[in-house]
Amino acid sequence: MARMPGAPTNPGTKAPLGLSRLRYVSLVGHENPSTKLSSAPSPKFQRLPNIDNRSEFDRKQAQWYEALARFEHDDAQDINADVDFQSRRSSTTRSSSTTVSIHRHFRKDWQRRVRTHFDQAGKKASRRTARQVKAAALAPRPVDKLRPIVRCPTIKYNRKVRAGRGFTFAELKEAGIARPLARTIGISVDHRRQNLSEESLAINVARLKAYKERLILLPRRSNAPKKGDTKTDLSKVEKATSVSAVLPIAPTDLAVKEIKKSEMPAPVEGGAYRKLRVARSNARYQGAREKRARDKAEAETAKK
Repeated sequence: MARMPGAPTNPGTKAPLGLSRLRYVSLVGHENPSTKLSSAPSPKFQRLPNIDNRSEFDRKQAQWYEALARFEHDDAQDINADVDFQSRRSSTTRSSSTTVSIHRHFRKDWQRRVRTHFDQAGKKASRRTARQVKAAALAPRPVDKLRPIVRCPTIKYNRKVRAGRGFTFAELKEAGIARPLARTIGISVDHRRQNLSEESLAINVARLKAYKERLILLPRRSNAPKKGDTKTDLSKVEKATSVSAVLPIAPTDLAVKEIKKSEMPAPVEGGAYRKLRVARSNARYQGAREKRARDKAEAETAKK
């Protein structure tokens, strides 16, 4: 407890006298005719202040009590203010999941936001009409483009095949189709995709060649045909309105197949991990080894 100004202190110690000690002093300091105190100082009360004037001591004691009460009142007001501030700040913060929401959101007027599908039959007819209009506008061209066959990502779905975004530059090159020409004859091109296996490259090259065999290039001007244009009467040829219908993507066989033990691939000598690490190391230090061999050969020729 902090010392209040004007509080009577014990001369032997720096701490203020306790409340019980002050009350006891006020009793023993008063002359009681029935009780005579010993002239020798008691060991328990040696350090009590020697106050000759009784009225002066009572006045100081009353002043100190008044200051102590005022000090405690101020502390109580400060504590109440802190508690009020804390409660006000906690009320403005977001409540946790366990607290009860004060504002109950029950009047949502959900009837105004109910979505019905009574126009389902009409929309179906509208979509069919829009497809027919689009096919008539693009005729005799098909309404879609040729898409490659790609594998679905992740281990969970990579057994399945689907249509990709576009063919790679390597696939177009193997099929003998120029990049600028591919987009003009209904072949989609994807400059980001890369071929990571020979199987994907071979199957898409075969798809491009099959499309190229069925392709009919009409001249822009009927009286000025260019090289590669087809001189065919369209009235005698069956035209396709959809590429995906003519060249569909067949699903792969997902059934489990059994093979003989002799058909199992032979294990890698030394282990697959070691072989991969050695190949990585050779690729990493290939340039340094070539430079070392070249410097050695130059040093030998310089000695000669």
